[in-house]
Amino acid sequence: MARITVRYFAAAADAAGLEEEAWELDAPATLAALRAELVEQYGETMHRVIRSGSFLVDGTVRRDDGAITGDVVDVLPAFAGG
Repeated sequence: MARITVRYFAAAADAAGLEEEAWELDAPATLAALRAELVEQYGETMHRVIRSGSFLVDGTVRRDDGAITGDVVDVLPAFAGG
C-alpha cells in the first residue's frame, strides 16, 4: 500500500468537505486509481472537479493516469483567470 496526502483546493475542497486527508492506495499508486477512489468517495461533484481540473504531483501539473511519484497530491479545479 502507498500512503499519500491529498490536499484539496477551492471547488475540490468544497466537494470533499475538507482541505486535506490521508489516502492509502494499492502500490504502485497511480492517478487513475486516485481518480476512481475520489469519485467513489465524493460522487458526481468531485467527478466534475477532476474531469476539468488537474493534479499537482511533486510540483508538476498532471492530467495523465500515471504513477504517483511523491507522497503529496494536490487536487486542483480548473481556475478562471488570465
